Amino acid sequence: MYSPPPDPDTEHRMRTHHARAATALHVQVEPGGEFWGWAGRTLGAPARTADGQPAWLRLVSTPQDKASGKLWDGTLDAQHAFGDLDGHRPALLAVHDVVDDGTAYRAELSRRVDQPVLTDDPILQHALQLPDSWWQQLGGALEKVATVDTDRVAVRQQYMDRAIPEYVGIPAPTDARWTTAHADVHWANLTAQPLQLLDWEGWGQAPEGFDAATLYAYALLQPDTAARVRTAFPILGSPSGLAAEATVCAQLLQTVSRGDNLVLEVQLRAWSEELRSR
Repeated sequence: MYSPPPDPDTEHRMRTHHARAATALHVQVEPGGEFWGWAGRTLGAPARTADGQPAWLRLVSTPQDKASGKLWDGTLDAQHAFGDLDGHRPALLAVHDVVDDGTAYRAELSRRVDQPVLTDDPILQHALQLPDSWWQQLGGALEKVATVDTDRVAVRQQYMDRAIPEYVGIPAPTDARWTTAHADVHWANLTAQPLQLLDWEGWGQAPEGFDAATLYAYALLQPDTAARVRTAFPILGSPSGLAAEATVCAQLLQTVSRGDNLVLEVQLRAWSEELRSR
C-alpha cells in the first residue's frame, strides 16, 4: 500500500541515509518508483548493481536501542534460512548498517521484483483468476517454509490463550502442531507469474496452517477466492487447522475492535461462529 512521505525532517534523514547506503553498496538508484513505509520507517527504491542487475534498495530505521530482534533481523534471517526459496523469494544481496545520532539504519539490497503485487491492499477487493499452477507453487513454497527449523516465534501460545476466548469465544487449542510460517501471507505480499512471496520481517513458529488461514481471512470479501484458498489448503476446516484459524480470526477481530479492517467485520464474525460450531 502507498504511504506518503513522513515529516520533512524524517524525510531528509531517510533520503540522506538511503543515498549513502547506495554509495556504500555500489548501486545506482533509479528515478521514480520509490516507496515509503509506515510513518516513514522504511524507504525503498529501484536500483542497479555495478554489473547492471536490477535490484531494490530498502532502508529501515529504528531507535538504536531497538535495532535487534525478530523484525529487525527478519529479512537477513530469512536469507540464511531459505535463500531464494526456489525462485519464489527475492534474494537478499547485501546489508549495510550505520548508526547516526541515536538512530540505527539498515539498508537491504535485494533482487528486484519487477512484476506487481496482486493487490495494493492486503484485503482482496476484487476477484482473482489464478491458474492451478500458481496455487501449486504457493502450496509448495509454504510447505518448504514449514519444514525449516527456527527459534524465531511469530505467534505465542500465551497470546492464543488470551485472545481466542476473548474474540472467538472458544478455548484456545492446546494441541497445535507448530511449524514455521511466513506469518504475513496476504494479497499485497504476493505476485502472479512468476510467484514471489514478499515481506519476510515477521516469519517464525506458528500453529500449522497459519499462512493458509491468513490468506483465507484476507479473501473473505471474495467468496470464490476464499473457497479456492480452502481447496488449495485442505488443513483449513480440519481439526488440525483449528488452532491456526482461531488465532488468525482472533487477531483480525482484535484489529476490528481498534477500528481497523472494519470492512471484514461481518465476515470475521461469521467465521468465528463457524469455528465455535466445530
